[in-house]
Amino acid sequence: MKIHFIGIGGIGVSALAQYYLAKGHQVSGSDLVSSEITDSLKKLGAKIKIGEHKTKNIPKNVNLVIYSPAVQKNNPELKKAYKIQITNYKLQIKSYPEALGELTKKYFTIAICGTHGKSTTTAMIALILIKAGLNPTVILGTKLKDFNNTNFRMGGFPKYKIQNTNYQILIIEADEWQASFLKYFPKIIVLTSIEREHLDYYKNLNHILRTYKDFIGHLPKDGMLVVNKDDKNSAKLKSQNLKPQLKTQNYTIKQKEAKILKKILKIPGEHNVSNALAALTVARILKIPDKISFKTLSKYKGAWRRFEIFKYKILDTRYKIQMISDYAHHPTEIKATLKAAREKFKNKKIWCVFQPHQYQRTYYLFNDFVKTFQQVLQKKWINLLIITDIYDVAGRENKKIKEEVNSKKMIKTINKRSAIYLPKKQILKYLKKNLKEGEVVIIMGAGDIYELVSTKNP
Repeated sequence: MKIHFIGIGGIGVSALAQYYLAKGHQVSGSDLVSSEITDSLKKLGAKIKIGEHKTKNIPKNVNLVIYSPAVQKNNPELKKAYKIQITNYKLQIKSYPEALGELTKKYFTIAICGTHGKSTTTAMIALILIKAGLNPTVILGTKLKDFNNTNFRMGGFPKYKIQNTNYQILIIEADEWQASFLKYFPKIIVLTSIEREHLDYYKNLNHILRTYKDFIGHLPKDGMLVVNKDDKNSAKLKSQNLKPQLKTQNYTIKQKEAKILKKILKIPGEHNVSNALAALTVARILKIPDKISFKTLSKYKGAWRRFEIFKYKILDTRYKIQMISDYAHHPTEIKATLKAAREKFKNKKIWCVFQPHQYQRTYYLFNDFVKTFQQVLQKKWINLLIITDIYDVAGRENKKIKEEVNSKKMIKTINKRSAIYLPKKQILKYLKKNLKEGEVVIIMGAGDIYELVSTKNP
């Protein structure tokens, strides 16, 4: 089968492309810019066009076209696909959530949803199940060294039956953006947290809660909901009469296993203890011995851009600096990550270089960002803050909002002497001039700010 992906470089879409490559299908795709992800897909055999989307990128006799949710309706390739479909009714056209949703019906699917912690929790669950011999297929929202530095793992049949069935297992991140997860039909849902987020789509928190409730409604009668009891909005949702027969399992940082996990985890922070508790809960539902779970969690080294620690020379300085690459881009994630950093690097001077992600998120959560950075500076979780320009997310920005919010305005509102604005291209030069040996730099954001942490500069 010939499958073409529009926006193949996306973290979720690229994992699905790997799935079809592993199944032996012919995969092609396009994206605006090249990346480590598109380069990796090319090595696996995908034919990828980089640059402006063009109708000629659609291969002849294509059977299935899958497009990223970020792709606009007027995209030339998408329009061409629908034009072809008029005369070739067998051509299937699906969004990424629709295509993934079809797979969730064919597998025993475990879906991890929530505002925060999805990638880490998904990775932890996957590694435990692999160690237990359940051989899951995994679609992850980040790259994992255990998966040969990719965001995908092809599984197969498990060593023993799950709930007396011969299902193969699929583990996925269930993204709430544009209510994508309403296309998925899992057997187990893990709910890590619910907060105000993606307000370019959702009207308010109640709208978000209603959508999560709809997703939980996709669980079958023998399904299971795993809930973070410490998260007030998740607990609030659970307290509602979701389904009369729905089985639920809670996890909380107050349970005795939390102390054990805090001691054995290599990744810092209470939020990661919570993620590990979620993974442990799922493992117990699947009757995996605790011995396997704790041993696997103790060896977990983290994922790409999740408190990923490097020791680098900044340009041509004579000493190495500890640099941390982190994906945090929501105020709550920022606070949790910087608190964890202070716990790990107790007496060291900590710099934070932050790139806001998307103008609309920055606009709607502006006051939360300001309050968060004021607090972390006041508590001295960090000593110095650099904020660079907002990362412009193609296809998801509002022109009017872009004119109303910027990073200079954020710095001015934070109003701290230890907080400054710098263009991205000036950051490394500034660090070189001002950093001293033994200090720590956290490079933070969901955009391209991670490029400052270059493996070519060891």
